[in-house]
Amino acid sequence: MGLAVFFGCAFIAFGPAFALFILTVAVDPLRIIILVAGSFFWLVSVLLGSLVWFVGVQLSDRGNPSLQSGMLVFGAAVSVLLQEAFRFANYKLLKKADQGLASISEDGRSPISLQQMAYVSGLAFGLISGAFSGVNILTDSLGPGIVGIHGDSPHFFITSAFLTMALVLLHTFWGVIFFDACERGKWLAGMGVVVSHLVTSALTFLCPWYETSLVPIYLLTAGTAAWAFSTAGGSVRTLQRCFTCKQKIDDRVVVYSALQAPSED
Repeated sequence: MGLAVFFGCAFIAFGPAFALFILTVAVDPLRIIILVAGSFFWLVSVLLGSLVWFVGVQLSDRGNPSLQSGMLVFGAAVSVLLQEAFRFANYKLLKKADQGLASISEDGRSPISLQQMAYVSGLAFGLISGAFSGVNILTDSLGPGIVGIHGDSPHFFITSAFLTMALVLLHTFWGVIFFDACERGKWLAGMGVVVSHLVTSALTFLCPWYETSLVPIYLLTAGTAAWAFSTAGGSVRTLQRCFTCKQKIDDRVVVYSALQAPSED
């Protein structure tokens, strides 16, 4: 039973992200490098956030439960802010790299667009975040204990898996929106990413009331997905072409085979 729960929750949590990685990232070495760089930035942000929380706990009254709960909320908020700060630092680094790639290319253009870098960077943040938060839970699902034997909710593992999947997707969408906001100077959109990240983190504190945390998080995920899709240039028409497998016809295409050079006398 524990093995079935482990694989089921693992496929739920990381199945969509793994499919995105295989189909859109693994085929390009440059995207893999960006993915690794984004993962490194996220890890550094969490390390600094953990240090802030650890110092705060050591300096506070460890015998006061309410104070320690407040320190946990404070640590989560600091971690979110540091993650977004390092997302901005990652944007600045990739922007410099994009300019360098464009300068050494033959046609003067970068081999990867900023939107693609934003997507890969966001996916990197999501993958490493999901792995960091979900691995311990997946390990515990192997047993030998049984969740719910003392009256707790038996849906802990399945709910954690769906929550991890939502966070991976949210980081991907946040990356697309945040990079576009930085590129175009839309600071309200950038603040929207930070606020939505803080709200998502706050909703996780409502567990084990899973209905009050998971449902709003998935509503936020759906809204953020639509926002990122619109930011990337998507529309209803592009969705229709996607689902009907139709390609866009460019009216500006010239059939050169129909042109004939003038004959020489």
